[in-house]
Formats: sequence, C-alpha cells, structure tokens
Amino acid sequence: MALLSATSLWCCFKVPASGPASSSCWYPQGIHFSSVNAAAYTRGFQQDFSLYEKSTISRLGFSSSELLGEAISYRARWSSKVSQVQAIQMALAAEGDTKTTKTKSGGGIRGKLNKVVLAYSGGLDTSVIVPWLRENYDCEVVCFTADVGQGVGEMEGLEAKAKASGASQLVIKDLKEEFVKEYVFPCLRAGAIYERKYLLGTSMARPVIAKAMVDVAREVGADAVSHGCTGKGNDQGDILEDPANEPKKDMYVMTVDPEEAPEEPEYVEIGIVSGIPVSINGKELSPANLLAVLNELGGRHGIGRVDMVENRLVGMKSRGVYETPGGTILTAAVRELESLTLDRESMQAKDNIALKYAELVYAGRWFDPLRESMDAFMEKITETTTGAVTLKLYKGSLSVASRRSQYSLYRQDISSFEEGSGIYNQADAAGFIRLYGLPIRVRAMLQSGL
Repeated sequence: MALLSATSLWCCFKVPASGPASSSCWYPQGIHFSSVNAAAYTRGFQQDFSLYEKSTISRLGFSSSELLGEAISYRARWSSKVSQVQAIQMALAAEGDTKTTKTKSGGGIRGKLNKVVLAYSGGLDTSVIVPWLRENYDCEVVCFTADVGQGVGEMEGLEAKAKASGASQLVIKDLKEEFVKEYVFPCLRAGAIYERKYLLGTSMARPVIAKAMVDVAREVGADAVSHGCTGKGNDQGDILEDPANEPKKDMYVMTVDPEEAPEEPEYVEIGIVSGIPVSINGKELSPANLLAVLNELGGRHGIGRVDMVENRLVGMKSRGVYETPGGTILTAAVRELESLTLDRESMQAKDNIALKYAELVYAGRWFDPLRESMDAFMEKITETTTGAVTLKLYKGSLSVASRRSQYSLYRQDISSFEEGSGIYNQADAAGFIRLYGLPIRVRAMLQSGL
C-alpha cells in the first residue's frame, strides 16, 4: 500500500491580526487553535502510518509535502486575502515543476491506481485533491473523515460535497472514545507536555487517524492512501503570527474571556484510578463524555488558554494559540494527586521520561517501540495514583482545594512540627547532615591543603 502526498493547501492557522479562526483536536473541539503547529505533520503522519502498517511507504513522484497537524478533519474559516481561485492556482503551480506524460498503457498522467483513500476535510484543499487524484492516477477515490470530536457542524453536507468533487463515497469513522481512551489518557497519565505548555492535542490525534485510515483502506480494497499537504505549511497570505502581537479577543471559540467569566468560583472533583480520570463530582463517565463535560466547564471559566512559541520538528519556531480547557483541568488534577502518591525519586524519573515521551508523540512516533515501552513504565509507576482532586475554577485560573488518596504517602503525624509518633527523631538530623555534607567537606579540605 502506498502513501500519496499531494501538494495542496491543507488549511492551517497562523495567529491572525484580527478576526476569528478555529479548528479542532482534543475531543470535543478540545483544542481550537489559530496556529501552524504544522511542522512535521506529514513526517509524523508518515511515521505513524508506516509503523502501524509495518510496510514500506513509497512516494510516487510527488513534491515535498507536509500534512498539517492542525488539519485533522475540519473546514477552515478563512481569514486571509487569498481567494479560493488564487489558492487553486497556487496548488496547481506547485505541481508545474514536475514533468508528466500520459502513460501509453492508459491510466492517469502519473500512472494507474485502482482505488485511493483520501483523508478528507471537505475544505478547499481536499476538494481539489479528489479530481487531481482521478486525473493523475485514473483511480476511484474514497474519502475518509475521522470524527475526533470536531463537532456536528463539521460533518454537515460532507458526503454531498465529497461526491460532488468526484469521490465514489465518504466513510466517516467515529473515533472519539478510542481517541480519548487510547491516546489522550495515556499521554495524560504520562504527564506528556511538549515544551512546557503544549498538551499535544493534534499530535495525539494523528496516530488514531492514521490507524483508522489504514483500516478503511483495507476494508475497501484500496492500494494507496493520500493526504493533502504542503512542504512547510500554508500561511494563508497576510495572516500574522508575530509573537509581539497580543491575541485578539474574538479569535477564541471555546473559552470565554477570563475577565468576563463568572464572578463566583466553581469547584469540580475529578476521580482518578491509576492515573486515569474516571469521574466528575462522583459520577462515572466514559472517557469522551468526561472530557466533553470538562471542556464545557473549563471553557465557561476561561480555563486552558495557551499562547506559546514552539520549536517545530524541522527546526523553525512557530507561534501558536491554543484552547484546551478539559485537558488543562485533567492535567492539573493528575499532577496534584501524584504529589501524594509518588515518592521523590519516582516523581523525578517520571518527569524526565515524560519529556522524551512528549517529544516522541510530537514527532509522530506514537507506534515507536520506545514510546510503547515508556508507556509500560508509566502504567506501572502510576498504579497507586488513585484518589480524588478538587479544583477551584475562577476567571482563567486553577487552584487546588482538596486532594486525597488511599495510597497517600503523606503522614501528618510524621510531617508535623509537633512531636509525633516517634518515627522521626530530630536528633537524627545531626548525623544525617554530617554524612550528607561529607563530599563538600572533603573537597574543601583538599582546596585548603588539609
């Protein structure tokens, strides 16, 4: 099975000077962003695809391309000066450098394929790619859309649009529960955060989409899969992403302005079992429903806005603005519970491994054996991370109101400054200090010639 990379304008967002912009990832609509977090999406998609497929991926003469991380399955609200006609012309011009000829044995300009599954958003980009594939490969095109929670509106009219573009059918897979349970929650348990801020929403969605796309290709008997992409990313004309510019208020779609959030704080209790969230205020919910509730709750209080400059895989920096209300709440809850259940060495080791874990996910290496091995470690180290954390939500901020666990390593009778159970004897400190400071003392003696 081949992976086709058609040069196109798979829409992404820079930080706009003004006007709204949106797309989606963390279910449902868990990340709306206006950034190009796109570097290496194609590389990441190809890595996730190839590791899952376990086969050689061959490029079929296409120009260098990049499937943008933010373009999972959505229709973009354009806010650039580039018209759709100009965009099509730009896409076609990008292909003009490749010399092509009609094959003598029939088929398309570039060859012959029987059936291709196209990752389809319904936007300008993938709508153009459908006839492009048919012309260049004389193939049947099956469009594939993954529902990872981008909202009902994103699916409206999608089938009619796909067929109008020349596709034989549109296959939509509901991946919401699988996405949250098998991809979001493992990253949450691992504490995987890329470059201190990014909660990896797009990066986590890539592998579940790649996996489902391969499954669909097998189901329909396709001999290739395709995605719309560019080599670097599409800046959509004059849209700005200068880090010196403050994000405009009207660009946010999931969260209210913290200044306009309710005047009264709201408390929410998150129940956690072995590092995985299972309930809200005592009510157990499925993974996707749990995250949906927290997205709405956090958004109401302006929780989860992130403005960052990140290092993309290919070496350049990109400014991105994200909204992740539910993910922000869950990340805080799990981390606070770990403060009770993990000892110092375990916590430090977990944090160190989490950095590499996040890097692998960001780089599209979800199916890499190293990440899977790290996940086994995370599952083991969080066996006792069970309990409940109550958070206070107020005008864009999170604070901890309560944390408790049956596996808590905190003992008030030991930690208290008052005389406790006798387990801790303050007189022991003198000998400890002498031993702990011995290396420094020996070095000082050497420097003093003693």
